[in-house]
This record gives sequence, structure tokens and C-alpha cells, in this order.
Amino acid sequence: MSPFFVMSLLFGLVFGQTASLCAPSEYTIHVEKRECAYCLAINTTICAGFCMTRDSNGKKLLLKSALSQNVCTYKEMLYRTALIPGCPHHTIPYYSYPVAVSCKCGKCNTDYSDCVRERVRTNYCTKPQKLCNL
Repeated sequence: MSPFFVMSLLFGLVFGQTASLCAPSEYTIHVEKRECAYCLAINTTICAGFCMTRDSNGKKLLLKSALSQNVCTYKEMLYRTALIPGCPHHTIPYYSYPVAVSCKCGKCNTDYSDCVRERVRTNYCTKPQKLCNL
């Protein structure tokens, strides 16, 4: 283990969330529509990282709502819209996506986050790719 990791872990145990490593992180989304000729690779930011949680030994004595753990989630976000190239006129060629401005450790909100532990890896293109840097 690196000294930085050990120091971060010790600091996190002492100061809780102040040492969490939850922050906006660069991420590439691949977007394509069946009707359009291209796949669009969009560079954006998402919330990612480590959040301190406390796991109770008395799980059977607590309500399920008391057992939820903190995750790295959006504190502030905005939406941007990109134009998918090569779409016919009858197709809406726009795609809106979230951009993390700031992040926090908190409860996972399924309205705008994927709270599942493992997800299917489908973030790739099947069509020719165009890059979008907004």
C-alpha cells in the first residue's frame, strides 16, 4: 500500500467525510441512435470515488432504512446537450447528459444515479465514432 493511501485512510477514520475521495472525474459516454450514421463519444464529468461508511454489527436489530450506505453522488450538476451527427431529418438528433460540477457523499438517489453495484458494460460504439468535447 502506498503511504498516501494509508495516510488518507487514517485521516478519513479520524475526520469522516472530510477525507473522502469523492470528486468529479472525467468520463466518456458513447451515444448512438439506430437511425443515425455515427456514434458520438462525449467527454463529461461524473461523481466517482470513496466515501466513508459505518457498518453496524447489529444489522438484524435496525430498520433497513438505517442500513443504507453513503455513496459518491452529485452535489451540483448541470445538463448539456450534444448533436449526434448523421441523423435523418425525421429523427431528433440531440442527446442531453449530466455534467458533475461538485460531488458529495450521501444517499443514492435513483432519480439521477445508477445505484446498482455491478452494471452491464455497454459503453461502446457499434458505428463509426465522432468525438464531442464541449
